[in-house]
Amino acid sequence: MPTPHYGQPRYRAIADELRERIETGAIPPGALLPTESTLTAEFRAARGTVRQAIAALRADGYVTTEHGRGTHASRRLPAGQETTAGPSTTAQREVAADSELAALFAVEVGTALIEWQSIDRSRGTVEAVVRTYRLLRPSQ
Repeated sequence: MPTPHYGQPRYRAIADELRERIETGAIPPGALLPTESTLTAEFRAARGTVRQAIAALRADGYVTTEHGRGTHASRRLPAGQETTAGPSTTAQREVAADSELAALFAVEVGTALIEWQSIDRSRGTVEAVVRTYRLLRPSQ
């Protein structure tokens, strides 16, 4: 990675590069970002610097981090960039499994799940709503 511009912190240059990859689709929505170790090697930066870059992306809404699962590119546009046309996705949320979801996941009713809701819009009209669920695994 080239030396950042004078006065720009190193973490900001790394965050800008990762943001560009997310915006261009090189890292698609929902995809797992490379590990901290991989990023420290790629950018030749300290782990703390990489963590600052990821924290900046998280603050801007470009990534979400789940303990034990890693950091994923956000499925929604960052705040202030939402549009009325094209796909958008709400942030994830924790929900309790109803009887149907409990049967599908082979768990008890009320088990914690993570829900992602994608809303596809065209010319201001909702075309489709897709909900995706994952088991919420407690940290070990």
